[in-house]
Amino acid sequence: MWRAARPDDDEAVVALATALYEEDPASAPVPEAHHRRTLAKLRAEPVRGRVMVLEHAGSLAGYAILAAVWSNELGGEVLVVDELYVVPAERGRGHGRRLLEALSAGESLEPEAPVALELEVTPGNARARALYERLGFRVKRNAVLRRTRARR
Repeated sequence: MWRAARPDDDEAVVALATALYEEDPASAPVPEAHHRRTLAKLRAEPVRGRVMVLEHAGSLAGYAILAAVWSNELGGEVLVVDELYVVPAERGRGHGRRLLEALSAGESLEPEAPVALELEVTPGNARARALYERLGFRVKRNAVLRRTRARR
């Protein structure tokens, strides 16, 4: 069952996020401090988004970081699934699909359904991409460009 993360879930969420980036590395290492900062920021400013956790058989088996972005073009809120991770032993059991379908239907603790869901998938993650495409996700026409701030 997916539910909103609570403060007592933080250590498990950090461990799951660490596992995500070990299994499917980002373009640069993601320090543990980023996970903790995200948890604190979303808890302090829930209008920005939230962290959801997958509770299964008495322990946490996954997490998702959701970020809310208003789109003028689409005329409403876009829910960005910034991260979605399910432990290997629980994959293929419909957990990710159920979360994405609930979010699309507006069952994400929002006052109304988002006008769109958006997510990223690394090029080598064919299994996740196939799931997302079955659920109706498509590559956007416009490319995403990013400029990061120089780290000190």
